[in-house]
Amino acid sequence: MASFWELHHADAPLLLPNAWDLGSALAFAEAGFSAVGTTSFGIAASAGLPDGARSSKAATAALATQLCSLPVHITTDIEDGYSDDPSEVADFVAQLAAFGVAGINVEDSTDGHLVDPAVSIAKVAAVKRSSPAVFINARVDNLWFREQATVDAVVRRASAYADAGADGIFVPGLADPEDIRSVTAAIGLPVNVLAHASLTVAELGGLGVRRVSSGSLPYRAALDAAVNIANALRGGRHVPAATSYWEIQSRLVSFSHDSAE
Repeated sequence: MASFWELHHADAPLLLPNAWDLGSALAFAEAGFSAVGTTSFGIAASAGLPDGARSSKAATAALATQLCSLPVHITTDIEDGYSDDPSEVADFVAQLAAFGVAGINVEDSTDGHLVDPAVSIAKVAAVKRSSPAVFINARVDNLWFREQATVDAVVRRASAYADAGADGIFVPGLADPEDIRSVTAAIGLPVNVLAHASLTVAELGGLGVRRVSSGSLPYRAALDAAVNIANALRGGRHVPAATSYWEIQSRLVSFSHDSAE
């Protein structure tokens, strides 16, 4: 199997589905994806917590211990590293690396606002020193939180994180095709965007994107599907077919057996 780094330098962009629990990760692995990410939003929401505010640390670590036994690369969304202290962030990533995590996403925002880029630079550098094999996907949140929301500002932050040792740059909120082309042309690292509402993965690849993440979309769509099924039952309509109980149970039994060995 290609390394996680190699997947970002292939002919086609890496399509990364994001799981929120073991069941969703098993389903993505069964579907043939070579890498699976986690979604901090989905993990936090599943625990009854809002995203951000460093709410997903314990659940992310616990899920990582499970997912790393799957035959796929695992990358984890660790919000802002769950600390202002670069050494604490590096220690947490080292724990994840010991489980077998291949990559991380680390944000340059806290509680919905951008932080001084020097803070994120220090975190990226500390993680790279401590866990050089971990793929650091440095997230640039200007467009996501609409602060300093220009392509030039995004590129300045991304370049600083690249110099600090980042392996890739994640720009959620980057959606305009010309902006995508400008950012990917200006950054010498693989650029990651969220799944686009109107551009296919191949079309994003043509704009220079090397990784496309589903983000929390599968989790949110799963909630919609659950409500739609309940409404169909209430309205006397037929419900859609789904993967059988027995197939999903078999996956879980096999996973439990393999994990116990």
